Amino acid sequence: MSSAPPRFDRGHTDDLMTFLAASPSPYHAVANTAERLEKAGFRKVEETAAWDATTGGKYVVRGGAIIAWYVPEGAAPHTPFRIVGAHTDSPNLRVKPRPDFGREGWRQVAVEIYGGPLLNSWLDRDLGLAGRLTLRDGSQVLANVDRPVLRVPQLAVHLDRGVNDGMKLERQRHMQPIWGLGEVHEGDLISFVAEEAGVDAEDVAGWDLMVHAVEAPAYLGRDRELLAGPRMDNLISVHACVAALAAVSTLPDLPYIPVLAAFDHEENGSEADTGAHGPLLGNVLERSVYARGGGYEDKARALAGSVCLSSDVGHAVHPNYSERHDPTHHPRPNGGPILKVNVNQRYATDGSGRAVFAAACEKAGVPWQTFVSNNDMPCGTTIGPITAARHGISTVDIGVACLSMHSARELCGSDDPYHLANALVAFLEG
Repeated sequence: MSSAPPRFDRGHTDDLMTFLAASPSPYHAVANTAERLEKAGFRKVEETAAWDATTGGKYVVRGGAIIAWYVPEGAAPHTPFRIVGAHTDSPNLRVKPRPDFGREGWRQVAVEIYGGPLLNSWLDRDLGLAGRLTLRDGSQVLANVDRPVLRVPQLAVHLDRGVNDGMKLERQRHMQPIWGLGEVHEGDLISFVAEEAGVDAEDVAGWDLMVHAVEAPAYLGRDRELLAGPRMDNLISVHACVAALAAVSTLPDLPYIPVLAAFDHEENGSEADTGAHGPLLGNVLERSVYARGGGYEDKARALAGSVCLSSDVGHAVHPNYSERHDPTHHPRPNGGPILKVNVNQRYATDGSGRAVFAAACEKAGVPWQTFVSNNDMPCGTTIGPITAARHGISTVDIGVACLSMHSARELCGSDDPYHLANALVAFLEG
């Protein structure tokens, strides 16, 4: 039974929709997360500064990644961590270094495919541009052109009569968006984005820009029991993690140090200084121990007693393709968060992790279910196994069940985001 009324309800899902719409890039997701942490009393610390032993909430930002933690009163150097992990990036189309080109009187933008998107989901959509601009003085500004400026047009059926029998998209030829008519001039796109961001184009020395669908998140279904929106993989988890961390930071006598770790570049393997394979999380945990007067022995004790819930979306059973799922495991929307299991360590969950997750869900009073892949289908992976192997931390893979994963617009149950957040609160409370 739940020890207390759930903290979050449908209002959490309403807020998630706002967060999704305001976070068209990992950099925006991190900025919005930091803003929410600031409102909860957290303060930013710089990696280049010396850290002190003060208690309270702190966070570090590096590019598209953010690590936040709360040090309660009386925390010892060897106090274990309770970590909720997620990632800020989503599969999409990203602008190349020389973006301006065109054919046949059309002006186009050269893009590269990021991660593993469902390419056809990007066709014939109204698309905006977002990301960050780096200026010559080293400063960075966020840019968000959140209106229709690009489109990847599909070939008409009259010119491809077999398209409904099987469509093959060539990534280089077929996925380059159009954004106007006329002659191509080098520098036009960056000049346009710079003007939108309120900076001088001549000051722009670099950029990390990406395409996003501008259609707003929306409830779906007769009873609004479903939620459709972009970047649910994996901003559902980022949003739930920050809400849970902010909630537990108000509680007295926490037996653990609660931590949020939201990484970038999960969708292309996490091999980055801001990815789960990088040193960021380990550095933060270690420096937190040392700032409280600890040494190597204290760090080893803290990590040995720590647990991480790695939260990422998973597959709900698809009604039109149910044979692709394991016959005895059919996660359904609004059935609660899923426990993700793979004995080949594509997910880090084991039996003891199952017990931790089940206890958190029981304490929070939320339902939960299990996902495992059909033996004939390949299994995806997450930051979970990386976190477990890199830091020696017991890790459990969980998430929200959805359809259309890696689409420009995904679908989940509208109750599951707040079920996840309530389970995360119970876990962080210990």
